[in-house]
Amino acid sequence: MNGRSLLESVSELRPSPETADASRVRGLYRTAPPMKGERIAAGLPVGMPAPDFVLPDSTGTPRRLSEFRGAPVALVFYPLDWSPGCSVQLELYQQEFDEFASRGVELLGISVDSIYSHGAWAEVRGIRYPLLSDFQPRGDVARRYGVWREPDGFSERALYVIDRDGIIRWVHVSPQLHHLPDLDDLVNALDRVRSTDGAAQEGAR
Repeated sequence: MNGRSLLESVSELRPSPETADASRVRGLYRTAPPMKGERIAAGLPVGMPAPDFVLPDSTGTPRRLSEFRGAPVALVFYPLDWSPGCSVQLELYQQEFDEFASRGVELLGISVDSIYSHGAWAEVRGIRYPLLSDFQPRGDVARRYGVWREPDGFSERALYVIDRDGIIRWVHVSPQLHHLPDLDDLVNALDRVRSTDGAAQEGAR
């Protein structure tokens, strides 16, 4: 290799026109096998402290849940990158990101995929909020949140809204894997949490 590494050589290769077709890759979810199955895990109850965790984002940077203390957090557990329902759901949250930002909400996606899968999938789908890798130990955080599907090796499709003090205030676990949570229900839950947080802050003055 004349002193050059294989990785350096490969990095200079240019993709063919077919592999460079981002729109084709973006549309792969439309012909992917459907993801189906009834809910088998119910999740954690409202009112308990959200279990803290540390998971890497797509850049490999460790992200700890407690670092977001002081702001409401929406945890989005989803089965797998590249799957049909997850592609639609998480892209929708990116399209509606202003709804979250205007409420001061930190949005975090979590699945068992690797950081490399997250990075590629986020780029293709235009997702800019953090996607965290629950890869090793596989599904550890999903298990702690009571949304692990042992027979499938991935999590339920689930949402947790956590208040500024780290308490779970709203939970949704889809009754069927292919059922996408209603965006209005999530936004309404965030509004209730924000209202409660605001009242608590006023009472503490």
